[in-house]
Amino acid sequence: MLIGVPKEIKNHEYRVGLTPAATKEFVTHGHEVLIENNAGASIGFDNDQYIAAGAVIIDTAEEIFARAEMIVKVKEPQPNECKMLREGQTLYTYLHLAPDPTQTELLVASSATCIAYETVTDNRNGLPLLAPMSEVAGRMSVQAGAHYLEKAQGGSGTLLGGVPGVAPGKVLVIGGGVVGTNAAKMAIGLGADVTILDRSLTRLRELDDIFANQVKTVYSTIDAIDYYSSKADLVVGAVLIPGAAAPKLLSKEHIANMKEGSVVVDVAIDQGGCFATSKATTHQDPVYIVDGVVHYCVANMPGGVARTSTMALNNATLPFGLALANKGPKQAMLDDVHLLNGLNVHKGKVTYKAVVDALGKELNLEYMDARAALEM
Repeated sequence: MLIGVPKEIKNHEYRVGLTPAATKEFVTHGHEVLIENNAGASIGFDNDQYIAAGAVIIDTAEEIFARAEMIVKVKEPQPNECKMLREGQTLYTYLHLAPDPTQTELLVASSATCIAYETVTDNRNGLPLLAPMSEVAGRMSVQAGAHYLEKAQGGSGTLLGGVPGVAPGKVLVIGGGVVGTNAAKMAIGLGADVTILDRSLTRLRELDDIFANQVKTVYSTIDAIDYYSSKADLVVGAVLIPGAAAPKLLSKEHIANMKEGSVVVDVAIDQGGCFATSKATTHQDPVYIVDGVVHYCVANMPGGVARTSTMALNNATLPFGLALANKGPKQAMLDDVHLLNGLNVHKGKVTYKAVVDALGKELNLEYMDARAALEM
């Protein structure tokens, strides 16, 4: 198969779809890999490393899209990239379609086969291609929150760990999954007073075992969110419904009732955000203030630590990518229900129900079962 890796063009996005090491794996399996010129140079993967791995360097994204049978990216394709996709071509990347009608409409129009990292599953009901970036984003959320609590950044001037004689800052983590667990690890490491809210008693028990008396685990109710958000210095939004728009767990009233100079970090912003006042920001302009509360809502948080993120992502995406290349996309997905769950759009049909639930009326979409779509 002819694999194409264009350079990412989203604001301050430095990750790359394939590392040189992953490229060598594809080449060793008999595939040809086209890498856009300097696609990974900004994070230490230069053209010479890709050439040594067996790749061919291509000057323009347009040529890569025109030639490649499978496009491997990191972030969702931007409108001009969507317009270069075609029927019979496979796109393998993060998509996050539910809150993005423009991208959804363009991918449907392209008739390409579009596989979303974030909806591929595993035997443990996990999301193995989302998990590495969730780990990164969870850890970054506290790092970013601590920074923006500084007075010069618009925050209250609170040090999360406190000092002897001064109480530590209070961190509220809403959601106890991969993001929330990693956020809690970082907050505990800084010495903060940490509370995790979740609606799964099973997960709360697991978190209690993991962290013992280092965190408070609280069943998530409206009353609990009311109380703990009003006391928090930092709130991390870490909820996820796979492939669907994130639920709004903090209302405008919650934000208005928070302490002046407190910070909220919305890690669910890729799926529309879990705070009513959230809107996507960039690494170039990461924060804004609503009712005295600093909002950090960067839609590609892991891109801020792009080298670590790229290597972690490739570790997870490589086995599925090789299956797509070795068997062909149709057979690979028919053989593996977990990879099949990643199919979001195929030949103009939307094959992921949560996307249709979110955008069906707006875009006049009808859901088609993924297996049925592949058999068309």
